[in-house]
This record gives sequence, structure tokens and C-alpha cells, in this order.
Amino acid sequence: MIVALTGYMGSGKSTIGKNLATVLNYNFLDLDEYISEQENCSIPELFKNKGEIYFRKKETQYLNEVLSTKDNLVLALGGGTPSYGNNINILLDNSNVNLFYLKLSIPNLVLRLFKEKDSRPLISHLTTKEELTEFIGKHLFERTQYYNQASNIITTDNKSKKDILEEIVKALI
Repeated sequence: MIVALTGYMGSGKSTIGKNLATVLNYNFLDLDEYISEQENCSIPELFKNKGEIYFRKKETQYLNEVLSTKDNLVLALGGGTPSYGNNINILLDNSNVNLFYLKLSIPNLVLRLFKEKDSRPLISHLTTKEELTEFIGKHLFERTQYYNQASNIITTDNKSKKDILEEIVKALI
């Protein structure tokens, strides 16, 4: 079984994913890290040197590759993964995948992302919290229709990691 975590950047997919993998005794894989390893290049460098279209094509290629594994796996998707190409259908049509949307409010996303925006290529150019809020709001408007197709939606605002993990494990039973 593959437990795939989706949601906007900064929603906790990697952090929760690592903890969930430990609880379930599964392997953990962050799709962005996997792409970076396969391409021998960081995600910001990929965006800068080859562009977002190249990255999105590779993202779909590596998503298919990862989903073909027979291992028990917790997979942290990139924030845009489900909303590009046919990725949402690839995830939903795979009977081996349980898709969870980690839903975090815009104000909490802004709080998390503003501190780390320099390491995130899509938002590194934004200089104020107001610009970031507008950017996230626009992106969520475009992406929510994909995120909401997950079989499980976990609202994470004001919840501890432990509470989120318990909610996911309960949904898997």
C-alpha cells in the first residue's frame, strides 16, 4: 500500500510523512527529493535551468515510477503534483494508493512559508506577507479542486503532529 500525502507547499507533507512512515513501519519518500536525486540537481536549480514545464514532465515520469513499486510506502507529493498533467487521475486510479489531503489555512501557510520562501522557487521572488497571501490564495483557488479529490481530507490547523497522525492511521483502518 502507498499512503500519498498531498496539499499546498508548507502543509506538512514531508514532516507528517516521515512520522507516519515510522508509525506504520513503511518506507518514506519525498517526491521532490526523489526527482532531485534522479536529476542530480536541486528543485530550485531545475526550475531555473530547465523551467517549470521540464520539471512537471519529470514529476509525472517519476510519480509513475514510484507508484509502480510494490513496497509499503508513505509518499509526500509536491504541492503542485496533483494539479498538473494527468497526475490526479494517476493517483486516484491506482488501487494501491490511499490519498490524503493535508489542508492548512492560508494564514497558517503564510506564517510557515514566509520564513522559508528563499528555498522555494515558486515564492522566492515575493517580498511581503501580503504578496505571499495573494499568491497562495490564487494557487489554492486553482489547486483545491484537485486536492479535494483525495479520499481523505485532514484539516491540520491547530492540531499537533500526534493528532494528525492518529487521524490518518484511524482512516487507514
